[in-house]
Amino acid sequence: MTTSDHRPDTPAVPAGSVGSLDSDYIVRFLFDHLDIRGALIHLGPAWQALQIQRNYSEPVSLLLGQVTLVTTLIASQLKQMGRLTLQMRGDGPVSMLVVDCDDQLRLKGMARSEGEVPAGPVPAQLGDGQILLSLDLETARHPYQSLVPLEGDTLTQVFEHFIAQSDQQPTRLWLAVNDGACALLFLQRMPSEGGVARENIDADGWDRVTHLASTVRDDELLGLAPEVLLGRLFAEETVRVYPPRGVTYYCPYNRDKVADMLLGLGRDEVEAVLASHGVVEIHDDICNHTYTFTADDVAALFDAAGQAPRH
Repeated sequence: MTTSDHRPDTPAVPAGSVGSLDSDYIVRFLFDHLDIRGALIHLGPAWQALQIQRNYSEPVSLLLGQVTLVTTLIASQLKQMGRLTLQMRGDGPVSMLVVDCDDQLRLKGMARSEGEVPAGPVPAQLGDGQILLSLDLETARHPYQSLVPLEGDTLTQVFEHFIAQSDQQPTRLWLAVNDGACALLFLQRMPSEGGVARENIDADGWDRVTHLASTVRDDELLGLAPEVLLGRLFAEETVRVYPPRGVTYYCPYNRDKVADMLLGLGRDEVEAVLASHGVVEIHDDICNHTYTFTADDVAALFDAAGQAPRH
């Protein structure tokens, strides 16, 4: 068996690019003859767009990148049209991390912090915190929500515990983040059929594969094509690689949606804001867009909707 001291450059999986290194994608894979599945996520342009004009410090950017990767991983398993939001809140210097991703893998997100944020561990950054997972499916009347405490010194530990509890299966994660890209390697043991161990499954496979995966370096995770990386890590395993799915940053400027919100507030309330501030300004924190409505804009909006001013 190949050990971490010998990782040949020749891929063990079929050649051919399954994802450009400057693109955003998730690639799933299976180990033939083992009860193990996995995924690789690489975010380049989407990760860069998510950080534009944010000026996050390095520790905050690292946390947000890790949350973005895990949210993308979980959202990629949605079987119905819907949206998943992963939110972490705490009483530490980083008060909130939130990432939203839909079934088409369109994501957006943000972080909120105050003062200097230490490099770690997570309790020093987020303090006493919680993870809130919200799943809003088009077929459901109300969103499903799960609230769990933060457990672990690193976000890798936090999310391994979170996913393993949710899926009831052993799970390992490797996360890498820099300014230009972020990447994830995910491994999970699959449940046996009927709770009975399947025949011809290598009993030592999980320990062997996770040991090999633990040798991965950040530069490999961030810089190698999926088939090359899997070939280097698991040279003597048979890995079945599936076609990639694209991931995009999606946070469009939507003035009409904000206008509808103002109409819902009513003319009197909106004009009261105008009287106090001269303009109505709405800032969308998660997309980092600012919408400004002047007195003329407000008058035109409510006149078109048939809401006359109060006399």
